[in-house]
Amino acid sequence: MTTKTAVLLFALLLLLPVPMAGAEPVERLAIVGGRLIDGLASEASMDAVVLVEGDTITAVGGREIIPVGTRVIDLGSATLLPGLIDTHVHPLMVGDDYQIDHLKRSSAYKALRGLAAMQRGLEAGWTSLRIVGSADVFYAPVDVKRAIDGGLFRGPRLAVAGHYISITGGGGDINFMSPEQSLIADGLVVDGVDEVRRAIRQEVKYGSDWIKLLVTGAFMSAGDNPRDVHFSAEELAVAMEEANRLNVPVMAHAHSADGIKMAVRAGVRSIEHGTFIDAEGIELMVQNGTYLVPTMYIGDYYIDEMADSEAQKKMVELSIKYRDEFFENIGNAIRGGVKVALGSDFGGTDPRLQAREFGSLIEAGMTPMQAIKAGTSVAAELLRWQDRVGSIAPGRQADLIAVAGDPLADISELERVVFVMKGGQVIKAPGQ
Repeated sequence: MTTKTAVLLFALLLLLPVPMAGAEPVERLAIVGGRLIDGLASEASMDAVVLVEGDTITAVGGREIIPVGTRVIDLGSATLLPGLIDTHVHPLMVGDDYQIDHLKRSSAYKALRGLAAMQRGLEAGWTSLRIVGSADVFYAPVDVKRAIDGGLFRGPRLAVAGHYISITGGGGDINFMSPEQSLIADGLVVDGVDEVRRAIRQEVKYGSDWIKLLVTGAFMSAGDNPRDVHFSAEELAVAMEEANRLNVPVMAHAHSADGIKMAVRAGVRSIEHGTFIDAEGIELMVQNGTYLVPTMYIGDYYIDEMADSEAQKKMVELSIKYRDEFFENIGNAIRGGVKVALGSDFGGTDPRLQAREFGSLIEAGMTPMQAIKAGTSVAAELLRWQDRVGSIAPGRQADLIAVAGDPLADISELERVVFVMKGGQVIKAPGQ
């Protein structure tokens, strides 16, 4: 070899990529199951394999796609599904007296308590959550998201509205104490267009990537009526103008038919609850592409499990009174073509309760496959995450779960998740 040739070869070697010190090779995994519900197709496929490299799904098919040398996680006859998505949660809330619990606990304590609840939820299959305000004076839910995103703790993917924004006397205010008391409500309480504009800016400043407006009264808060519209048209218009300018989507807590229609016309991305939605509201939602997050099972939970709660006496009474009407109205919305995403409205309780919302959606008129999509691909679309999560397809993040049986035959299987993967990391596996 001549000196010139040696110099040339040395120069070429310098151009080759050099592995970073301590860098680990990306592992290739094959997740094998007896059935696959991918969140997109109308039917399940059988004998499914999902290939994962790093945090990404690279291929979906049969066993023939498994390359030599791939580590196989064989789940036998289990059903593989996308990671579940709950678009309406309050993980920092614990107990029935949530309206004053935030006065008893520090923001730091609630952040830690909420993180623990979300980690339990992740192990139960909830790989993505939208926090819709969570009873904290400061911004604990936002800080939990930052900690998870920064790799400090393991947890689900989060979209966060730090607070719900309410009028004086609305669902985010404290309406059952004497006027002599000076208390900080867990919601942001605003009146008039200037305060609304400032609240939107404050939410975005401190890290909220969603805005939540309590457009009507609520079921669970004392001293207000869910049939009443709270924000004026001018306040709502300013809220949407400011949120759009700052490029953050808006969700509207709205029970009454008039409040729903007012919010949809203003341009919100989703209606939360929608209890008294009427035919005109359904038509408006379809025309505007507005999502509906009905949160139905929580009413049954309070009727069945919390009937003696003094703090939630109003919730129990209204849930009993309006249950049949609520389910009928949501059924009308489903049949009318409204895009329905799953949301449970639960706090930091047993995460298996969230999965019972699938059964409520079926009772209201969905097929089991439609209900599963409501908690996977449709929920991802609502969050604008459909290119990342909510389905099992090449290029998506490797968020996968598995259940032992067939959830299309028994939707309660989703309460008994046996395998969880988030971003290619195995969170839970049989025998673990």
